[in-house]
Amino acid sequence: MTGGIDYGNLMHRAMRGLIQEVLEGVAKDGLPLDHHFFITFDTGHPDVEIADWLSDRYPGEMTVVMQHWYEDLDVTNEGFAVTLNFGDAPERLYIPYDAIKTFVDPSVEFGLRFESSEEEDAQRPHLTNAAPAEAEAEDHTDEPEEKPQKKDADIVSLDSFRK
Repeated sequence: MTGGIDYGNLMHRAMRGLIQEVLEGVAKDGLPLDHHFFITFDTGHPDVEIADWLSDRYPGEMTVVMQHWYEDLDVTNEGFAVTLNFGDAPERLYIPYDAIKTFVDPSVEFGLRFESSEEEDAQRPHLTNAAPAEAEAEDHTDEPEEKPQKKDADIVSLDSFRK
């Protein structure tokens, strides 16, 4: 074996697999209890498929909410497609796992954040304990938000374990 064990890439794949497994369960059985997701992704990723008006409005990244209304969740090994409502305008999105920057389920204070290293193009996952969003509206629509609200979070950085 040449070189060391690439724990960063192993974690990257494991965390993307976790997101896939969670979404597969939601596609099959729906969102249980109070679970809901804030998913931030890179709108400039070459495999992201969103309406032109959404990419114009969110040229760098976009956060979508899967909570009360979503349709046709289709999960694959490379990413997922879902129809969400943007101000009474349903739009189909395709988001590859590699485009995801954060995946947060505030109902259970769980979150993942994938950050890019300046030295490498590959993204590194970070485990996060995200606090629930404060004062969510009862009639919350699945509209994009700039960033999910969170309080201070405990973050475990894998960089501290690297050479």
